[in-house]
Amino acid sequence: MPKSIHDLIFFKENIPEYSEALTAKEKCVTGQPTQRTWHHFTSADEKFFVGLWEAEPGCWKINYTENEFCQILEGKSILRDSDGNEHPLAAGDNFTIPAGFAGEWEVLETTRKIYVIYEPGT
Repeated sequence: MPKSIHDLIFFKENIPEYSEALTAKEKCVTGQPTQRTWHHFTSADEKFFVGLWEAEPGCWKINYTENEFCQILEGKSILRDSDGNEHPLAAGDNFTIPAGFAGEWEVLETTRKIYVIYEPGT
């Protein structure tokens, strides 16, 4: 069925309920930060997701099964790979994390991002 202008999702016009949870204790390196998600879209095949994410300061282990595009809107973080190589993240940064990436996400200042996720394995 064809889609129309009414099927478009504008973040500022469509504010979904958000979910909030502490980072799983077993993943935490430092602290146990709260993470919030405002999920705006899931495709019919449940492989494509879009929304906003926010996390408070702390550091936790990550292991990506999905491909994710991120745009940092505010805050400061560090993304670190499993070998200890790191890259600082700040407002305005745009990047893609490929499936298979493992390491740590450290939030220095509460960070908010737009996420676009494709989960190939589901």
